[in-house]
Amino acid sequence: MRRLPVYLLLDTSGSMSGEPIEAVKNGVQIMISSLRQNPQAIETAFLSIITFDSTAQQIVPLTDLASFQMVDIKATGVTALGEALRLVAHKIETEVQKTTTEQKGDWKPLVFIMTDGIPTDNWENGLNEFKKSKVAFTVACAAGNGADTNVLKKITDNVVSLDTADTATIGKFFQWVTASIGVSSTKLEDSGKEITNFKELPPPPSELNIVV
Repeated sequence: MRRLPVYLLLDTSGSMSGEPIEAVKNGVQIMISSLRQNPQAIETAFLSIITFDSTAQQIVPLTDLASFQMVDIKATGVTALGEALRLVAHKIETEVQKTTTEQKGDWKPLVFIMTDGIPTDNWENGLNEFKKSKVAFTVACAAGNGADTNVLKKITDNVVSLDTADTATIGKFFQWVTASIGVSSTKLEDSGKEITNFKELPPPPSELNIVV
């Protein structure tokens, strides 16, 4: 079986405390519940959660939807986005099965990044390692006014922003991520083709601004 690996990189720095971090936890739970109702997604999608604050850590390894169990997350510390990029590059290298002459490997991973702040570490070094992998379709989301979309634009051309980091807007972001995973899974099942363009994803709701 060829898996669709999905990595969520979630900012859990101190500025996410209170309503934003609760909204993220709720958004992930609703996303998992929704995807479990999607026959294509539950066959194909495997999900991993990487959080980053003063350090980055993979709190859930690549896991099928039926077995996925969310780990409690708390908001603390600063914003080690570069370390998170370095970590996801390493996980893609070690967790995603490569195509060989004998068998087809996993599909190209999807990476969704959400942050509400500016990186506090040497993020460009992490970005260089992430770029070397060149194997993920990546979307970054700036949640609220504290995030720097110029930084995110250097990570990926596919950047969206939220005007606020409250329950409603963060919830809308996760609904759109859910729909995007669903569409990607269906496309793979139906045509065997991967998502290569932002326009192939569902149209973002009005709460998500496309950063050009």
